Amino acid sequence: MYREYGKWWSPSLGRDMEYLWFGKFGRPVMLFPTSGGRFFENEDFKLTDSLADKVDAGHIQLVCVDSVDNESWYNRNVHPGIRAARHAQYDSYLRNEMIPYTFNRAQRGDLVVYGASFGAYHAANLAGRYPDLVSLAICFSGLYDIHQFLDGYWDNNCYFNCPTAYLPNMDGEWVGKLSRVGWVIATGEHDTLVQKNREFSGLLWSKGIPNHLEIWGGVFGHDWPWWREHLRRFV
Repeated sequence: MYREYGKWWSPSLGRDMEYLWFGKFGRPVMLFPTSGGRFFENEDFKLTDSLADKVDAGHIQLVCVDSVDNESWYNRNVHPGIRAARHAQYDSYLRNEMIPYTFNRAQRGDLVVYGASFGAYHAANLAGRYPDLVSLAICFSGLYDIHQFLDGYWDNNCYFNCPTAYLPNMDGEWVGKLSRVGWVIATGEHDTLVQKNREFSGLLWSKGIPNHLEIWGGVFGHDWPWWREHLRRFV
């Protein structure tokens, strides 16, 4: 499987941002790490290996992006407003740097975004904010509400990066755009977040946004073996 490491200095974040790219042809699939994870996490836990046949066949390309979770939502050493502002800078990096790079390199715009655990938050938020840029959002074992990271604080950066806050207020043309995104929401029956995933699916349906909800019976589901098993079914 073709593999390439890359990085550039991000104007949005004011530091280097690294990534891994797998494959040379096919639909681009952006893989987010889990909570506080790095760009190499999906490779380390063999998620990329589980898709190697699809990459080698030219069906998909993978771009493993980095996160700044430990500088943003998970950084308890700074004020919540600073956490939210740092995430807004990360959002700018994705929107204005990584996505244009991905489209240009892949020479196609049918972007898939995938994440598990807190990575599912990133995938859902990116699709929710930029439905014109995302064709499919695959969210496994996700958390979609950021209030627990805010210590009671709230501002526009928080609102516009909390899918459970802004999606209920979407209507008209925006709902139409969100409905053109394919949404996959899934986790195991015994995941502690299973109800949160059901609720997020229900929120989308309440706005008339179709989505595919899967609850894997009899299993925990919130771990790499299940994510590896099921992701390949959707890409």
